[in-house]
Amino acid sequence: MFSHYHLIPTDDSAWSNLLPRKVLREEDEYSWAVMYRQMKNQGTLKLSGDFLKEVSLHDVRLDMNSMHGRAQQTNLEYLLMLDVDSLVWSFRKTAGLPTPGEAYGGWEAPDCELRGHFVGHYLSASALMWSSTYNDTLKQKMSAVVSALSVCQHKMGTGYLSAFPSEQFDRFEAIKPVWAPYYTIHKILAGLLDQYTLSGNAEALKMTTWMVEYFYNRVQNVISKYSVERHYQSLNEETGGMNDVLYRLYSVTGDVKHLLLAHLFDKPCFLGILAVQADDISGFHANTHIPVVIGSQMRYEITGDPLYKEIGTFFMEIVNSSHSYATGGTSVSEFWSQPKRLASTLEMENEESCTTYNMLKVSRLLFTWTKEIAYADYYERALTNGVLSIQRGTEPGVMIYMLPQGRGVSKAKSYHGWGTKYASFWCCYGTEGRKFPSYWRMLSWKLAVSSMEAGQASNLNLRIPSWTHADGAKGSVNAERLPLPAPGHLVLHSCIFGETIEFISLSKVKEKRREKDNLDYWYGEAGNFLSVTRNWRAGDKLTLELPISLRTEAIKDDRAEYASVQAILYGPYLLAGHTSGDWDIKTESASSLSDWISPIPAAYSTSLVSLSQESGGSTFVITNSNQSITMEKLPGSGSDSADHATFRLILNGSSSEKVSRTRDAIGRSVMLEPFDFPGMVVVHQGTDKNLAVADSLSDDGSSVFHLVTGLDGRAETVSLESDSNEGCFVYSGLNYNSGTTMKLSCKSDSSDDDFNQAASFVLSKGISEYHPISFVAKGVRKNFLLAPLLSFQDQSYTIYFNIQD
Repeated sequence: MFSHYHLIPTDDSAWSNLLPRKVLREEDEYSWAVMYRQMKNQGTLKLSGDFLKEVSLHDVRLDMNSMHGRAQQTNLEYLLMLDVDSLVWSFRKTAGLPTPGEAYGGWEAPDCELRGHFVGHYLSASALMWSSTYNDTLKQKMSAVVSALSVCQHKMGTGYLSAFPSEQFDRFEAIKPVWAPYYTIHKILAGLLDQYTLSGNAEALKMTTWMVEYFYNRVQNVISKYSVERHYQSLNEETGGMNDVLYRLYSVTGDVKHLLLAHLFDKPCFLGILAVQADDISGFHANTHIPVVIGSQMRYEITGDPLYKEIGTFFMEIVNSSHSYATGGTSVSEFWSQPKRLASTLEMENEESCTTYNMLKVSRLLFTWTKEIAYADYYERALTNGVLSIQRGTEPGVMIYMLPQGRGVSKAKSYHGWGTKYASFWCCYGTEGRKFPSYWRMLSWKLAVSSMEAGQASNLNLRIPSWTHADGAKGSVNAERLPLPAPGHLVLHSCIFGETIEFISLSKVKEKRREKDNLDYWYGEAGNFLSVTRNWRAGDKLTLELPISLRTEAIKDDRAEYASVQAILYGPYLLAGHTSGDWDIKTESASSLSDWISPIPAAYSTSLVSLSQESGGSTFVITNSNQSITMEKLPGSGSDSADHATFRLILNGSSSEKVSRTRDAIGRSVMLEPFDFPGMVVVHQGTDKNLAVADSLSDDGSSVFHLVTGLDGRAETVSLESDSNEGCFVYSGLNYNSGTTMKLSCKSDSSDDDFNQAASFVLSKGISEYHPISFVAKGVRKNFLLAPLLSFQDQSYTIYFNIQD
């Protein structure tokens, strides 16, 4: 009977005493109280039933050559690597059962208070993955984990199931220090529920309801013994999405206990702030509270209570407008900072990855309710730039905790660095190749109708994202051209009531602001849909071509001195610049982005080389070390050092002429352009002087070398002879160490085997390569190499640039 209430039957006084930290005016408090009672008294609420329905994962398959397909395969490989006995080790220990195998480390270690949380993540991830792949080995492994946990639960006999003893909840309820036990319980409950809803494991549902019965009794005991306020006081800890999973469980069971317990995990001291439309989330721990909002959204889906629709809408609005980086991510050192003050927060510990993952859920639900493209655009941005980028290439089990935003930082050199397969298990391990447009100006979508779909009349809506434009956009079904809608329009929106007032032109914005100066309005460009309705036939092909272009986006900071701090995007892809700290870009008199940012042709990757030698039993490579040329030990791929040890061969007299194979350049005059310093070249400074990196405009011949077969006579080596100093070669010396500088040395008339060896280098494919989407941007001291953020692994990079004319 209380299913539509906001808290519990006695919630009026409790809610009234839980005002936001930001003191409201007396009339604001009165208005809120009136609205609150109106909503409570409108009786049983019903949904409109007009929500978008998701296509089942069971019916979706990813192209394994796409970036999403490769990311999925990497996660699948990791899930298959994990050992059942190691995953459930601490559960068995807590239940008093034998513990074969060895426990995992990190946050799953037997002495970590958060142990067991990753097992919940594993159950969810494996259920989702099995639905997407039907991998039989994974099905057997995840079923074995559920069975092992069931044995533990029955051994304890109360319904309680965790990798740590229930004593942690005694401390939680006594308001004593303890590390987020309900956070872990949420993960376990969610994992078991996913095992039931996605893979049909009936035992998992029985385990879930027994666990919830145990915790229902615990919470009831706290409220009976103390008060509901005492219960809410204990929630000033990280409780994950307890309300979310309980609302989901109620939708399965219809048990009102599950609904009431879900209400009791709706954290009113935070949701109350959003209910009165106050942007006062600064200082809150981001990932403690985003799942609470997701739970409130599920409350709206279950009960139809419009208050919780407004809460989710307003929350998304303030996070996206005031607290989000260009990646779509949020938070600095896990907390929300001051609104529109993000320029002061750029550092190594930005964007906790699980906050981005959870914001995807917030936007996903809002899109299903409203069908507004802005939410889909946000989802695309955050998934592409903030989630796919936490994986380290295709290495299973290597992920990042925080995504740094500071200049000259990198994922590898951040405070946490990259995680490990078996000894990290941070929260980001639960938040889970490349296929990009081959032609840099257009993104093509093609849809072919199968025979199973043929003959059915249906309407298909394809998103026209806000990052595209009308010029050059094309749509067709078979040979028939389709009229395309404009990419967007301006929307005037009330931040007070969350309502769209009207669609207006830009010229009327100021006029409307004057008319409505007592309210706070924002406006923005919204996207549109290409809607196609027809009787589809087998073989029908729908094609949509969307122009992609470069654009800049200012950081969310309303201080004038930070107006030049901007990110550069290419369509939906956020570009990062390879840098050792520089972040200034001078546009000078450029009238458009294309005047100072140039695409790097994909064919340039065939001209990338690395030059190596053996010395003292180790392999060394020629390296650009701070614009000096040295010999350094062979680095791993994806690192700063790999970039520094890669050069582009430029045939002298033509920067655009290319060779199909690097060895085809032997016998030609070439220049060496450092991979990470586009537009600059290696130069000599005279005989027996060190090589350096300088501007390519020098006309003294110091940058031109004749690429010849190796002086040591081996087929795989080459030597570099100065074009302006005949008989003088790039030379390393013998038996050197890392850091040895390279110089130009001249060959004597007599044969010198040592000289020949020191002047010969193995020519191989470059350790690094250009991303299919790569650009050069002009900087203050050198040019930047720009590429999508998700392609950067260990390299130092910059996301935000200081762009000045």
